Amino acid sequence: MKKTTKSQKTIKELRPEYRFDYSKSKPNRFAGKVEDDALVVVLDPDVAEVFTSSEAVNTALRALIAVIPNKLQSKNTRK
Repeated sequence: MKKTTKSQKTIKELRPEYRFDYSKSKPNRFAGKVEDDALVVVLDPDVAEVFTSSEAVNTALRALIAVIPNKLQSKNTRK
């Protein structure tokens, strides 16, 4: 019996109406903007109205971190 890869099976199982015309595809315009070590967080709309950039969010969070007691900070640090 001939072995097929998972992707080959998937392509064979697609219905004709799901065939994609990749010649009309466009590159992802956001792909180069996210750094490799970045963590993406989704803000609620009301929060996003106030913090319109990542720099504004980071500044506010760093200020909040500065006022948290050191015991609490060391307990909750990411590893």
